[in-house]
Amino acid sequence: FSSRTPPDCACLGGSCCVVVAARKLHRRSERSCGLFTDMAEVEETLKRIQGQKGVQGIIIVNAEGIPIKSTLDNSTTVQYAGQMHQLVTKARSTVRDIDPQNDLTFLRIRSKKNEIMVAPDKEYFLIVVQNPAD
Repeated sequence: FSSRTPPDCACLGGSCCVVVAARKLHRRSERSCGLFTDMAEVEETLKRIQGQKGVQGIIIVNAEGIPIKSTLDNSTTVQYAGQMHQLVTKARSTVRDIDPQNDLTFLRIRSKKNEIMVAPDKEYFLIVVQNPAD
């Protein structure tokens, strides 16, 4: 981990930084001034996540499910973005059906081959794919 851990990230786990990066993306979308500084923060956080052992790729997806940034190849990016958008939409709906005052904040899927972490927000969601053995 970088010695420069964001102040809103007190743990040492990779999923925490996924949430922090999603928050920074959200803050960037809410403000019209300081975009260059905020985007630099987002880029720095994404680099830190990508540098974590086992991380295979990062995808930023807009609310419509369209990938806007990725470290994976195009076909893999489109596949993950589409499938995770559907899953996040269903998971968010399920959480709200159970409790209308609640909302989905994080989704973690672990399979034999990899682990997919999704940090959804209003305008974007962040997908991190990593090797679960690392």
